[in-house]
Amino acid sequence: MRAVIPFIAVLVLVLLAFIGVEVGKLNFLFAVVIPYVAISVFTIGFISRVVKWGKSPVPFRIPTTCGQQKSLPWIKDSKIENPSSTFGVIVRMALEVLLFRSLFRNLKTEMKSGKIVYGSEKYLWLAGLAFHWSFLFVLIRHYRFFIGKVPAFIGLVEGLDSFLQVGVPLLYITDVAILAAVTYLFIRRVYLPQVRYISLPADYFPLFLIFGIAASGVLMRYFYKTHIVAVKELAMSLVSFAPKVPEGIGVIFYIHLFLVSTLIAYFPFSKLMHMGGVFMSPTRNLTGNSREKRHINPWDYPVKVHTYEEYENDFRDKMKSVGIPVEKE
Repeated sequence: MRAVIPFIAVLVLVLLAFIGVEVGKLNFLFAVVIPYVAISVFTIGFISRVVKWGKSPVPFRIPTTCGQQKSLPWIKDSKIENPSSTFGVIVRMALEVLLFRSLFRNLKTEMKSGKIVYGSEKYLWLAGLAFHWSFLFVLIRHYRFFIGKVPAFIGLVEGLDSFLQVGVPLLYITDVAILAAVTYLFIRRVYLPQVRYISLPADYFPLFLIFGIAASGVLMRYFYKTHIVAVKELAMSLVSFAPKVPEGIGVIFYIHLFLVSTLIAYFPFSKLMHMGGVFMSPTRNLTGNSREKRHINPWDYPVKVHTYEEYENDFRDKMKSVGIPVEKE
């Protein structure tokens, strides 16, 4: 049931776009108004969440680490696992963002014959890597729609993405990879009892939404042709704030654009914000130098301390009267 509701929600979104364009002729709404609103919501929501995280006090070093921290000179420290310098933090963060290093070392736990068994979870890491890198490649490829002269690096990316030279138009590897990765992530979430138990509709909705976006994009490229010149004309009019909706754009493009707009607007309020959150996480962006340097909470305020000596001075007579030993007579 937790997966059914998000699935129905995405189907409703598809139907809304289809009926709105085919029946209601609301092309301007779906091509201009909704994308602008989505971008506005995304920008404000993303910035507000990052600012909120930035205001959170982090007085102490709380990096998650599995390496030896820098301490005494004769003890070898782990410069990447437990960096004590800014350069080490940058390297660790780069490995985390680009290669999902912590996910690579992730283990799965199972009960077999009454015993806890730990196993490798590399398929999850591989699917996550394929999904995110494919998404990035797809975004880069779409950049050509928003500019007049296409830069050379876009052609290079497209060439790398289609180097298998399969089909006409050429099959993009990332199109296959992103659909396969999202499918795997969904099946894993449904198949594994432990993962299914902790999964919420908010976990399934982005998967269905991204699958719908990727599937509609693939349909447009390989099966239901859309007017690509008109699409570029629309995209360039949007980025130049002179919106114009050309004729001849198929309804599937509006469905694709509506799903993309929904994802953009939904982004700041979802778990997808880990894209920005990873850079704000003190477990990732702090140096582990607690043994090298004394850190003092800058928000500490003077606290009046009542020492035991003062306590005994205040209550010595009463303590002695009930037989409690005292340090001073």
